[in-house]
Amino acid sequence: MRFALAVAVCGGLVLAGCGGSSSSGTGGTPPVLPPVANAGGPYTGTAGAGVGFNGGASKDPQGQALTYAWSFGDGSTGTGVSPSHTYSQATQITGQSSTTYTVSLTVQNTGGFTGQAGTTATIQNLPGLSDATLTGSVATGSTPIIGAHVYLFAASTGSPGTSSASLLSSTQTGTSDTSGNAYVLSDSLGNFTMTGDYTCASGQQLYLYAVGGAASTQSIPNAGLMAVLGSCPAVGTTVVAKMNEASTIAAAYVLAGFATDASHVSSSGTALAVVGIQNAFANAGNLVNPSTGAALTVTPALNGTVPQTQINALANILSVCVNPGTVANPYSASNCTLLLGDERSNGTTGTQATDTATVAIYIAHNPGSSLNSDIYNLPNASPYTPTLSRQPNDYTVAISYSGGGLSGPQGIAIDGGGNAWVTNDTVAGVTKLSSVGAVATGSPYTGGGLSLPYGIAIDGSGNAWIANNTSGSVTELSATGTAVSPANGYTVCNLSGPRGIAIDGSNNVWIPDAGHNDVCVLSSAGALVSPGAGYTGGGLNGPQSIAIDGAGNAWVANYTGGSVTKFSSGGVVQSGSNGYTGGGLHDPNGIAIDKSGAAWIPDLTPFNLTEISSGIPVAWTPLSLNSPVSIAIDGSSNVWVANQAGNTVTEYSNGGAVVSGANGYGGATGTASGIAVDGSGDVWVGNYTGNSVTEYIGAGIPVVTPLAVAVKNNALGSRP
Repeated sequence: MRFALAVAVCGGLVLAGCGGSSSSGTGGTPPVLPPVANAGGPYTGTAGAGVGFNGGASKDPQGQALTYAWSFGDGSTGTGVSPSHTYSQATQITGQSSTTYTVSLTVQNTGGFTGQAGTTATIQNLPGLSDATLTGSVATGSTPIIGAHVYLFAASTGSPGTSSASLLSSTQTGTSDTSGNAYVLSDSLGNFTMTGDYTCASGQQLYLYAVGGAASTQSIPNAGLMAVLGSCPAVGTTVVAKMNEASTIAAAYVLAGFATDASHVSSSGTALAVVGIQNAFANAGNLVNPSTGAALTVTPALNGTVPQTQINALANILSVCVNPGTVANPYSASNCTLLLGDERSNGTTGTQATDTATVAIYIAHNPGSSLNSDIYNLPNASPYTPTLSRQPNDYTVAISYSGGGLSGPQGIAIDGGGNAWVTNDTVAGVTKLSSVGAVATGSPYTGGGLSLPYGIAIDGSGNAWIANNTSGSVTELSATGTAVSPANGYTVCNLSGPRGIAIDGSNNVWIPDAGHNDVCVLSSAGALVSPGAGYTGGGLNGPQSIAIDGAGNAWVANYTGGSVTKFSSGGVVQSGSNGYTGGGLHDPNGIAIDKSGAAWIPDLTPFNLTEISSGIPVAWTPLSLNSPVSIAIDGSSNVWVANQAGNTVTEYSNGGAVVSGANGYGGATGTASGIAVDGSGDVWVGNYTGNSVTEYIGAGIPVVTPLAVAVKNNALGSRP
């Protein structure tokens, strides 16, 4: 009874200031004091080089052992008393010479008490570079464009709609527009040079933008062309860029998540946003050859199939306003006016495009627009071949990757570097693809108990956690693919048939177990956090998929129960004894959380999409859903669903309206399975029977990855 009274007053412990003497000399229970954290510092370093941190001055009054959890201020975390961390060149887009990050250290003793301390890390950026040789040409098909105004821009920091940074010096070029942006003119052969006319900083992401001019004798005032250059070139290097309609399509799609039009490309400037926009710029090289402007058929890594005919068809559409045409099909100002009128910022509404570069960006933003059929049928000279033989279902641009052990790809997760981790259900391996689809060294990864892996999630340290469906275990791989878990994996809670997996903001790993109708939780060290039999109740019935919201609650889709169960971070049922039911729930097969905390669930049959907000399930229009199996949320909280039977992807607005048209987006190559969105706005889909992964370039809005970091920062469904 005395113990029960202590619980009521002080949680089972007599603390200083909580009903007990603060001195052990009077015969009372000595106080239990929290540890004292000391993060050291302030620290200094250079972008791209490791910085050593030291929390060794932290102490525990009781002499208990401490664990150390670091947050480095750039979205990355670490553990241990003295970790090392490398900061990326995160703010070089702004031209700042240094960046100061807020660093925090949390220590915890064996009694579970914590202490926290902060410090700073000031990181020097590398110096600016200038005068690398930069030349190029402007053309439409094989016809040079004469007298085009050619600008050199860098992506800027700020909210969407922030103007790109103009890098040319009007003092050097002697020319500038009414906005003060300097440009150079293309000559009689369409050539231009910018050598000596610009300065850029290492890490800035550059692109070219040309407007106006004349093709042959035809004035083309609405011509707008783009070409992606990428990172600021080093002194002594030579860059040659070909600008045409195909390079414009490539630029528009890879930058779609960051561009509102051709002169407004920006990201927030956070560390994760910088990674996302760098990866986006790099992806342009997967679509076109930068020095020739020709659409590719395979990626430079040779494992990706590029939709060359789709790119050429889109380039031919732009040529309506750019190419002088032929005698039989000459340039028509009226056709150009129709093209500009059909493409608007919101698809069928919003701002009208004024040049073809902005047309391309608007198409990339709205690939399922109902007006796209009109632009396909506009007469053009088709300067780019081979091209499509008929009107496409939609105007997405998708690359399909193979190799690296891809075999029955099932689950997909994106890490903080934009790499896609894919489980292979038909072999015991995990494939890692870079942000440009290249197979990572050592892939496929094996060991650590991998056995027909299914679900996958990435923790805040970049480690991958995999649910092994047949062996009833969980595997942990390091960021480089090395097995961390034991040879048989982590075997806890008597797991039997785990498929889904998710990680919370404390790096705890949640695994629903369909075999025993429970949810098992492990620590980041693989130790059991939940009871030995897992968390139960709340209507768990064939729990298959799981997601964590920004408050740390776990949402579980019950495939055989036709319901959703919600647990608090401590495993207490929040959804009643039977879970959430109704709203079209029948056999839910996936689950994801948006930035408002609402849960979205696809239903395998009868093809439903359900939203649960404020505890009320609501069914949305199932247009184009066809055996939906997995779901993801992008940075605008738009909802993306992979359709197993249709090999398509359906996009919904956050309000539940279908964005992707009556048939969804095509491009998947065989039984769509897992789906994920990365920090560049690309949507990745596994093709189970195709043994491949499809990347829809710029189809979504960039989102915070990995999801564990988004959960920790309450940034689910938000831009980085």
